[in-house]
This record gives sequence, C-alpha cells and structure tokens, in this order.
Amino acid sequence: MTFRNGLNSLLRPEDSVLVLIDHQPFQLTNVNSHDPQAVVNATAALSKLAKAFKVPTILTSVLVERGGKLFPQITDVFPGQEVIDRTWINTWEDSKVVDVVKATGRKQLVIAGLWTEVCVAMPAIQAAGEGWDVTVVTDACGGASAESHEVAIQRMIRAGVNMMTWLAVGSEWQRDWARLDTAALLPDILMAHAGGSGIAYFWEQQLLNTPVPVAE
Repeated sequence: MTFRNGLNSLLRPEDSVLVLIDHQPFQLTNVNSHDPQAVVNATAALSKLAKAFKVPTILTSVLVERGGKLFPQITDVFPGQEVIDRTWINTWEDSKVVDVVKATGRKQLVIAGLWTEVCVAMPAIQAAGEGWDVTVVTDACGGASAESHEVAIQRMIRAGVNMMTWLAVGSEWQRDWARLDTAALLPDILMAHAGGSGIAYFWEQQLLNTPVPVAE
C-alpha cells in the first residue's frame, strides 16, 4: 500500500474537483448509517465550501425521473448548473461525467454521494486505480446500514482512497487564516452548518461587538 502523507497529500483548492453523486430522495429514504438530515446538512456545507473556494463541482444523478432531483440544498448553491443524469450506477463509467472532470485539469478528486457502498465506492475505487488522488467525504455520504457504510469505507481505504469529513475538507482548503478572501466566507457556512462550533462563533461575534460599559 502507498501511504498518503506529506504536505503534498493535503487537499488544495486550486487542484481539487468535487463530484456530488446521487443525493436524491429515493436514496435518502434508505440511509440508515446516519441521521438523514445530518447527511443533507453536511452535503449543503460541502457544496458551499466548494463554491467559496472556487472548486469546480460536478453534479450528477441517476435515473432522475424515478429517484428524484438532487436536494435543493445542493442545486440552490449552483443555480442553473446542469445536473448530469446517468444510467450507469458507477459514475466513473459514465464518459460525460469523466470528461467534465478531466476538463478541469485537476488531480485531486473529492467525492460524496449516496449510497456509500454503491455509488461512492465504485467510482472511488476505479478512479484511485487509474491514478487519481481520491478523497471521500464520509459525512456527506450514507449507506443502507451502518455496516454497509463502514465496510465500504474500509474497502476504499484498502484501495488507497483518503477519508475526510466536510469540516476537515474546508479546513484543509483554507489552511492559512491569512487567506482573507476565503476566510471571510467561512463564518456564514460554519454558523449555518457546524452546530456548536458555528453557534460559538456567533456568540464570539456578539461578545466582540458588545460595548464595554463606561464607568462614571
């Protein structure tokens, strides 16, 4: 196994491309590895991070007429963007999706989707075998059971795929708080999606903006 380590193994926004796969109502109804609302929240946060960091994002569904449209929490972040609808279960066997990814010229492939054991594992394992630097965002995924999600993760790790969560992805893309353009965009995402950390930031801003009483 080739170990993923060293500075160059960290995610870089300028070399990342995000593929969001099959975040559709049909799939969500049988997500049992996570709270379904938590999956929606994580996927929305990941979408907003990609937009903030100007990471090209490919949206794809499977048999949309049966499975439903992608969550509006995703498509609202990318208004007017085409959603590539497939018949292939394995996204990486769909030439249209792969061609769009390759056209970005980027090498770090970030994937999230439903279900982990099917529509995430297949393209992640195939792409890793073809030499792509693949990361799966596990909390923006979900499986039909806790076991199937975990088995898929272990299978992908053995295939050389990196595992992260959405907050870790955002932190790695930011890397340095001196990058002010993106640092200014993160607080709204954190407050909307990061639970206690987001609320704590909101509270911090309240304290910083509360006038200090002047002693008479």
